[in-house]
Amino acid sequence: MKLTVVGCSGSFPSAESACSSYLVEADGFRLLLDMGNGALGELQRHIGLYDLDAIFLSHLHADHCIDMCGYFVARYYRHDGGRCPALPVYAPEGAEQRLTTAYADIPTPGAMGEAFDFRTLSSGSFEIGPFQVRTEKVQHPVEAFGIRIEHGGRSLTYSGDTGVCDALHELADGTDLFLCEASFTHGKEDIPALHLNGREAGAHAARASVGRLVLTHIPPWTDGERNLADAREVFHGPAELARAGAVYEI
Repeated sequence: MKLTVVGCSGSFPSAESACSSYLVEADGFRLLLDMGNGALGELQRHIGLYDLDAIFLSHLHADHCIDMCGYFVARYYRHDGGRCPALPVYAPEGAEQRLTTAYADIPTPGAMGEAFDFRTLSSGSFEIGPFQVRTEKVQHPVEAFGIRIEHGGRSLTYSGDTGVCDALHELADGTDLFLCEASFTHGKEDIPALHLNGREAGAHAARASVGRLVLTHIPPWTDGERNLADAREVFHGPAELARAGAVYEI
């Protein structure tokens, strides 16, 4: 598998990165994990506008899904080559209505569903293209899912947005690369069931015996280097900060 960090900023884009979006590729299949603010433009640095095969939306907060509105325009109004077929989108319940409301002026009530084939997420295992995936609900104020992706005996786990929870440990158990949010600062913010800090992300990685930890979804007001140092205090394997444009072979 190949993982490309399209965007990794939390809450809103930073000067260096769009919001959460991660491209996973194998066997010619391209799966995008989230499409937050600014991600659609950055995605085109890596692949063509119409090269995606499926999208996974971890939850429906704007910094993880709002650029789907722009992508709707690209797919629905495409004139060169005709309208695109509906793209599979795996998302929490209500995604079509959420994006329709955000766009606010679609040509018909069902237009969003013509551009995207919405498939409602629940906890469980299934296939997306060549990937075997498992999704579990994690701890966040809205319905949110983490995802484990396996291919060719290797695995990637993406936390989405979450507080400390057993479901995240179960998804990440023994994973080769753990892409884990670390929005908060240890000793500063303490809000249960919302986000992780660097130390909590590191503790999850250590408990799950992951191969590599990549901290992501760090808002512009959070010191990423401090979060990384906090994670390394409890997780002693390879650990780093996600960077826009970074590529990992898994």
